[in-house]
Amino acid sequence: MKSVAINGYGTIGKRVADAVAAQNDMKVIGVSKTRPNFEARNAVKEKGYDLYIGIPERENQFKEAGIEVAGTVEDMIQEADIVVDCTPGTIGPQNLEMYKKAGVKAIYQGGEDHDLTGLSFNSFANYDKSYGADYTRVVSCNTTGLTRTLYTLNPLIDIKKVRSVMVRRGSDPNGVKKGPINAIVPNPPKVPSHHGPDVATVFDGINITTMALLVPTTLMHQHNLMVEIGNDVSKDDVLDVLEKRSRVMIVKASEGLGSTAEIMEYAKELGRSRSDLYEIPVWEESINVVDNELFYMQAVHQESDVVPENIDAIRALLEMESDNEKSIAKTNKAMGIF
Repeated sequence: MKSVAINGYGTIGKRVADAVAAQNDMKVIGVSKTRPNFEARNAVKEKGYDLYIGIPERENQFKEAGIEVAGTVEDMIQEADIVVDCTPGTIGPQNLEMYKKAGVKAIYQGGEDHDLTGLSFNSFANYDKSYGADYTRVVSCNTTGLTRTLYTLNPLIDIKKVRSVMVRRGSDPNGVKKGPINAIVPNPPKVPSHHGPDVATVFDGINITTMALLVPTTLMHQHNLMVEIGNDVSKDDVLDVLEKRSRVMIVKASEGLGSTAEIMEYAKELGRSRSDLYEIPVWEESINVVDNELFYMQAVHQESDVVPENIDAIRALLEMESDNEKSIAKTNKAMGIF
């Protein structure tokens, strides 16, 4: 049973903590917060996690709020086999020095640059490259979504070139700091966006160009893919491969799932914690092959699709499972993933 510390108990961190707790070969030894907010209180009172302080000078704030703390982040990582770092992207480098000093392995999130660890991770595409490594980075929600379907399809379609238009949510549902918006914002206004190069950190040899824009929604991201292919395939061939791939799901607009809002309503019906959708939904009606070019549309629940990848990354770094498909199967079963 491996001991996992979660540094940063926010949108991703709290989901990773619960996913770790659901596994039978690892356990949460602590989570960290920098402020005594409702997430800190729930971590202790509802989840039963030991809580550690990210900023020691704020210990009195936690005491005044009546939230019990077990120590500092430095105390927490001394007891860990591995740390999953879910802190804001700006402090990754300083945390890395702390992890190195403690001699503990660490997993970062997609908000950090690839250069921080020199390794990026996707369960399907390059699990073996992080096997036994000290540090890696689970790529972002969008990169995870792109890689999950493209890597699955490549043996069938022989990808020559990918172009994708990324329609991104303006903020997470709780992101009120950005305020109400009434605009479509190129993000960034230059082409390519960072998403294509990020896919290339986990999918060797792929030729991909992406462009992105922000829209006034908080629910999900949406991708519009145009893929030049080298093989003669049909829509049914593509459907068959995607339907067999775990962590991908085919949805039909004709069944009332024609928008991200309806897909998130479906996620609520699944009864999962926080209504999370770990799978990448692909609209069946969008799949088409025209003149050696495959078209399809997919959505990404930005709060949760990277969570199972973090669990697999733990197994890879700690050499708990050498076969990526076995790790994926274990993670899926524990988390109830299709």
